[in-house]
Amino acid sequence: MIRRVAVRTVASAVMLVLLVPAFGTSQSQGIDAKRFSELQRKQQIGRELTPEETAYIERALRVIELMSQPRENLTPAQLQSIQAAREAVQKWNQDFRNENPPRESTGLVPLTDLAGGQHKGIQGGLYPGGRNRPPDEHFQAGMRQVGLVTPRNESGDPVSDGKIVLLSVGMSNTTMEFGAFQEMADAAEGLNPNLVIVDGAQGGQAADVTADAEARYWEVLDERLGEAGVSRAQVQAVWIKQATIRPLLPFPDEAKLLQRYLVDTVHVLADRFPNLRLAYFSSRIYAGYATSRLNPEPHAYESGFAVKWLIADQIEGDPDLSYDQERGPARSPWLAWGPYLWADGTKGRSDGLKYAVTDLRSDDGTHPSATGMQIVATQLLDFFSSDPTTRPWFMAR
Repeated sequence: MIRRVAVRTVASAVMLVLLVPAFGTSQSQGIDAKRFSELQRKQQIGRELTPEETAYIERALRVIELMSQPRENLTPAQLQSIQAAREAVQKWNQDFRNENPPRESTGLVPLTDLAGGQHKGIQGGLYPGGRNRPPDEHFQAGMRQVGLVTPRNESGDPVSDGKIVLLSVGMSNTTMEFGAFQEMADAAEGLNPNLVIVDGAQGGQAADVTADAEARYWEVLDERLGEAGVSRAQVQAVWIKQATIRPLLPFPDEAKLLQRYLVDTVHVLADRFPNLRLAYFSSRIYAGYATSRLNPEPHAYESGFAVKWLIADQIEGDPDLSYDQERGPARSPWLAWGPYLWADGTKGRSDGLKYAVTDLRSDDGTHPSATGMQIVATQLLDFFSSDPTTRPWFMAR
């Protein structure tokens, strides 16, 4: 598992900008959100901190603890400091907007169009060898896993009137897009009558959260399964789309951090869902219109490499991602790409996919608008209804 500091994301850290000495002499130096976030990332990727850096993080965490207290327990000076911090955060975000105006194109090449090229020295394509299709051996292994997908009762026993659950796992963008996909699937004809589609993705729950087996996220997901009238034992396929919040590290470090979180997420899934056979990944949509630090370019684009490396590691036989129980303990389902969602804004990509500014929400340029959700939902429906590893259980026979 990835070693983490007490605060998982920098969401709390942004409140620390320019805190003044009102919290006492032990916090007499202000806490800068950017530096705290950078040190947090440094620790997350396993780099050694100096004693001064460790003390800085500890001081920041003490301040965060004070900020979590009820307002009535704080002094007027402390409340004033918090207000100053909020104003500083607003300026921090405004600085980002000034430095990163919305762009209709970044000039980055979609992974699917980069099959014969490289990004910063790293080969493109979705799969090893710069290809956009899995190696034949991996594909055939996936088809064998497909053969194990069958209607099951709540205990997981194969029964003709049982259920096959397709589950989503991820963050806010994931639940928004998967919700639109659910509506589209409900209206589609020819789907497997045993299929149950459950949205397990949740707003604000980024990759570091799903990587944590003890996170409240998984309790909420269980509640949603119960509301749908199905059990963990009936979950047999998942769609995963994740990211890190407010990425800071240069390529490839941030993508490598995301990859490690995805490995941990896969382990949690394998532990919780005994009949899970197939996991399909997508990376982020275009973020060149982003007006916040939440997940802008080039990080949205580069998150695709985290998925690419994760799947490549399984193909290369990484025991941490083993899925064939005949070869040893299974720690993962079979992994593959779902639909690749990124395109370079209005410049698009070779298959015609594009993102206009109206396909992203106007308040942050990061979450999809109604039209953006429809774009992703259409790709999801096309993928699940046609891919050779999904059609046998997604569509009626």
